[in-house]
Amino acid sequence: MQVMRRNPFGVDICCRKGSRSPLQELYNPTQLELSNTAVLHQMRRDQVTDTCRANSAMSRKRRVLTPNDLKHLVVDEDHELIYCYVPKVACTNWKRLMMVLTGRGKYSDPMEIPANEAHVSANLKTLNQYSIPEINHRLKSYMKFLFVREPFERLVSAYRNKFTQKYNTSFHKRYGTKIIKRQRKNATQEALRKGDDVKFEEFVAYLIDPHTQREEPFNEHWQTVYSLCHPCHIHYDLVGKYETLEEDSNYVLQLAGVGSYLKFPTYAKSTRTTDEMTTEFFQNISSEHQTQLYEVYKLDFLMFNYSVPSYLKLE
Repeated sequence: MQVMRRNPFGVDICCRKGSRSPLQELYNPTQLELSNTAVLHQMRRDQVTDTCRANSAMSRKRRVLTPNDLKHLVVDEDHELIYCYVPKVACTNWKRLMMVLTGRGKYSDPMEIPANEAHVSANLKTLNQYSIPEINHRLKSYMKFLFVREPFERLVSAYRNKFTQKYNTSFHKRYGTKIIKRQRKNATQEALRKGDDVKFEEFVAYLIDPHTQREEPFNEHWQTVYSLCHPCHIHYDLVGKYETLEEDSNYVLQLAGVGSYLKFPTYAKSTRTTDEMTTEFFQNISSEHQTQLYEVYKLDFLMFNYSVPSYLKLE
C-alpha cells in the first residue's frame, strides 16, 4: 500500500507521531501488545467477509455505490481515518471525537462539545462531499472503522429514544402519526394528530410491513448497519462493538497515534438500553412478527457475530 504524503501542516499542529498511517499500525503493529487485539479484529473482519460471500445474492444487490451512499462516512484527513457512524451505537461521542481530531486544536476535550453540536452536519466532512477519484483514494489509504451493537438492543434503544420521550415531537409527527394510522385500529383523532404514543408492537409491525420498505428507506436510527455503512462493498479495517466500546475506541485512537492524549469519554449512562430491557420489550411481540423482524436485521446479526437472542420465539 502507498504511504500518504506528509501533512502540510506538520505534525505539531495536529497529527501523528512518526509517519506511519493508522492502516500501517493496524496491519503491521510496531508494538507487540497490539498483536492480540489485532488477531481479534482480524476475526471480526473475516466474519464480515464470510457473511458477505455466503449471502452474496442478498448482500450485493447493489453492485456499485454512488456518492449518495457515503453520507455516513465521516472523514478525518489529518489522521487518515474514515468513521461510518451508526445511530444508537455511541455515535454522539464518536462524532465529538472526530470533531476533536479534525478541529486542528479548536477542541481538546470531546465532552466540552454539546451533543446537538456534534450532530450539526456542517461540523464534520463526509465522504460524499469529495470527487470520485478523491473518494477512491481515501477508501484505499485511510483506515475505515465502524461501531456495531446487538441489532434488537439497538432497535429498542431507538424506539425508547424516539417514541417514548415527550420532547421528540418531530419524530412523533414524521413517523408516529404514520405508524398509528397504519397499525392501530380505531385510533383516536388525538393519537392520529400527535403520534406521540406509539407502542413497540406497532413500531415492529411498521418495520416488517412491506409497504414501509417500498415507500422510503428506513430512518437512520433503525436502518440496518448493512444499509448505512455498506460493509460488503467497503472493506472496514476495524469493527468496534458496543459491548467493548471503550477498549475498541481507544484502540482506534491508539492506531491513529493520538492515544496518549485522547481517550474515549467514559460515562455510565443510567438510561442505557440493556439486554434485560430488550427481552422485556420483545415479550409482547408475536412469534410471527419476531421471525419477520429477525429477517429484516438478519445480515447485521450474522455479519457482526450476534447470536439469535434466547428470548426469541422464532417460527
